[in-house]
Amino acid sequence: MRVSIIIVIYFLTSLTPLKGQIVADSINYNLALLNNKEVQALRTSPESTFEEIQKHTDWKSYNTNYTPTPESTIWLKFKIENQSRDTVHSFLYSRNHYTTIYQQKKSGFEKFKNGFYVPLSQRANKSINYFTPLSLAPNQQSELYVRLKVLQILGEQSVPALYSEKGYFKHLRSDYEYEKNAIAFISFYLISLITIMVFAVVFWFTLVKRLYVYYLGYLFFQLIYGFIVLGRTLAPAGNITQHIPKLAEDLFEPAQFAFIGFYVFFILNLISVKKYDKLLAQILKYLGFTCFLYAIFRFVFSHYFYNPELTSILFNTIRIIILPINFILIFWVIYKVKHPLLIYFIIGQSFFFIGALIASLIGSNILEAYSMLHFSQSANIIFQIGLLAEVYCFSLALGKNVFILRKEKNKTTDALIAQLKENQLLQITMNHELDEKVNKKTEELIQLYTELEKEREQKIKDDFEQRIKEIEMIALRSQMNPHFIFNSLTAIKFLIMDSRNEYAIDYLDDFSSLLRGILQNSNRKKITVEEELEILELYLSLEKNRMGEEFIYDIQCTSKETLSQYEIPPLLLQPIVENAIWHGLHPSLKAGKKLTVIFDTTDNLKIIIEDNGVGRKESAKSKKLHDSMGTKIVHDRLTLFNHLNAPFIRLKTIDLEEDGKAIGTRITLTYQN
Repeated sequence: MRVSIIIVIYFLTSLTPLKGQIVADSINYNLALLNNKEVQALRTSPESTFEEIQKHTDWKSYNTNYTPTPESTIWLKFKIENQSRDTVHSFLYSRNHYTTIYQQKKSGFEKFKNGFYVPLSQRANKSINYFTPLSLAPNQQSELYVRLKVLQILGEQSVPALYSEKGYFKHLRSDYEYEKNAIAFISFYLISLITIMVFAVVFWFTLVKRLYVYYLGYLFFQLIYGFIVLGRTLAPAGNITQHIPKLAEDLFEPAQFAFIGFYVFFILNLISVKKYDKLLAQILKYLGFTCFLYAIFRFVFSHYFYNPELTSILFNTIRIIILPINFILIFWVIYKVKHPLLIYFIIGQSFFFIGALIASLIGSNILEAYSMLHFSQSANIIFQIGLLAEVYCFSLALGKNVFILRKEKNKTTDALIAQLKENQLLQITMNHELDEKVNKKTEELIQLYTELEKEREQKIKDDFEQRIKEIEMIALRSQMNPHFIFNSLTAIKFLIMDSRNEYAIDYLDDFSSLLRGILQNSNRKKITVEEELEILELYLSLEKNRMGEEFIYDIQCTSKETLSQYEIPPLLLQPIVENAIWHGLHPSLKAGKKLTVIFDTTDNLKIIIEDNGVGRKESAKSKKLHDSMGTKIVHDRLTLFNHLNAPFIRLKTIDLEEDGKAIGTRITLTYQN
């Protein structure tokens, strides 16, 4: 009889679950834990340990009052049993930032971690962060403790539930169907950025321009932003940020402002804003630096001093400030800048502005009533659509920019070749005229020589030789003038090519004054040293305009009146000074490139020209097989001048060295009787 009663009791208990536990194998789809009489709850501080929780006795029924906050953690406790003869797999659903489960086993409690901020390597479920797998052996009963923790108040209440294996896969398929379009677009967005980055790197290595550094920075931080958004989805591949979820979230906002900062500097260089409006360029520069500083501040704040309320205020405030400023600057750029690539900026910026505006309104829940704008990662995807359209526009602009640069380079090269041909033609014409004059004078002298008497033959011969020397002097002086004019025109051309138009105008004015002085003295055999000094001062002011503040020159003269007592060939000192500047100072890497010209009249006139350039040996390496035309002409002119004049001029060149290293060159011209 007793045996029969026991059998009946056992049969009834096998059909009815025991009080205080959940039967896992009886869950068809899912079972909510909220308001479940078998589930108890406890609110503690975030620092409470599992060992301390086990000692608590003030557990209450789990209801809506038990919601985790950043300041408190919720613990759940319940028993679960598998009454079947097969192993049952259940899944705990929880969308809290951190979900920790302690499941009772024979040897103690086994710990499982999952949640949005749990790194992928530590998660119990590698596929999805809000489902934690639980396994129960046949006829196994376990006690479970569940710890729910959040870093901020969730926008949508996450109610924990237990899912059967069938319910888990059905829910997972539903979630993937909801997110698959978002995953597809984000993946396309990332692949597009990586492809464009490859081409940008190639352009950077080819052209070596800062413009491409800014563009690569702009693309790189967009790529970081895209991977962070992809990590928020169920994407089976490319979710690398799930290995560092907390750091990725801290970088989410800073990455956006970092690529905006690079974007600002990219635009500054792409359409040459400074060329059209210096104030606008300065404002854009400050805006770019401000974006970088805010990105750094936002990362430090999120990583070390996170505050949900202040974060929300920052999010809305920054966008309220940035968007109007962005709108104003767009119209300012359109009004002031007249660059050929401006249309690409307008179209790209319009896409960006529209995408950012709609994304901000969605993020602030202002467009909550528009259901068509609410889908998986809607704010980020709309923003990315605007960004990708902008990237495409700028990629086209970069291609067009290369075409424009190549066209300008070809145009400049053609102009330079034309100028060289013109100079060569001028040189040939002048040489032909000189040859005709020489031939004519030679014929006259020969005719005169045959008609003079025999006793005056020696004198006629001396006169003839002296006339030949004078003609050679005229020829050398005529060669000197085109040489200097060519170099000066080349300097003006380089100023224009470097877009230094104001310097080019000043240079041209001074060059006109200098040329007028040269032309006035071109028919004179000799001029005073005082007159030569005036031409030299004009020439040095031209070189100062061309080379800028790094070039320093100093002319020392005790008395200009004394210089009027000495005569030299016209335009003698200028080619010496020019050679010191172009072959001595110009190649030098020194910060201060100094030229000193001293007119010493203490005993006899001594002219000292000294520079702190690279020296003759280093200069000879760059000149290779040919010497300076100006230097050769100076030596030839001095030889002829000394031949025709009693007081001759001696030229001496000294290499200045210190500890065996060249520190400059000194050229001395001395009057000797």
